[in-house]
Amino acid sequence: MTMLLPEERAAVADTCRTLQARGLVVGTAGNVSVRVGDLVVISPSGVSYDAMRAQDVGVHRLDGSAEQATLAPSSELPLHLAVYRSSDIAAVIHTHAPASTALSTVVTTVPNTHYYSALFGGPIRVAPYARFGTDQLAANVDEAMRGRTAALLANHGAVIGAGSLPAALTQVGYLEYVCDVALRALATGRPITELDDDEILGVVGDLHGYGQQPTR
Repeated sequence: MTMLLPEERAAVADTCRTLQARGLVVGTAGNVSVRVGDLVVISPSGVSYDAMRAQDVGVHRLDGSAEQATLAPSSELPLHLAVYRSSDIAAVIHTHAPASTALSTVVTTVPNTHYYSALFGGPIRVAPYARFGTDQLAANVDEAMRGRTAALLANHGAVIGAGSLPAALTQVGYLEYVCDVALRALATGRPITELDDDEILGVVGDLHGYGQQPTR
């Protein structure tokens, strides 16, 4: 049988290993997916990232049924599918990174301590807690990400979406930075100077299309 979407499956496995190397997940926690048309390539459940191969990464339909998968998908498949069904996001990364997870236990919206919050479409919301792998968690995250490309999951971690897997991986780093800055500010016990929501939304426009490639 010809393996469907081999490049995307290899990229998902590689991204899982990168998350582990950067300390953004522990063990087999976290998960990664890419949408290609009506198919979703997603990391399998409970497989060591060091041992994960492209053929271990499954391909599922948007209704959750398997198109080509030898292993069970991540328990968070419902979460990934919910994001894809309600947005034009093409890649989703779910982490258990320390700063974002810690911050998710003390706030309901990430404080606007840095204008990088605008990278995610506006103030970053925290989805209410629900048990991992449940439809309720998927619904909570879907609501928190409306008009956004990231959300924290209360007492759990973070979800980042983007137009491609490399872009999503880059955004993971920015989100963790924003959360780390907020945590450090909160830890001082001093009043926090926040940018107001209107300023954050204004910066969204300024950052649109930001960046350029060097000449070769």
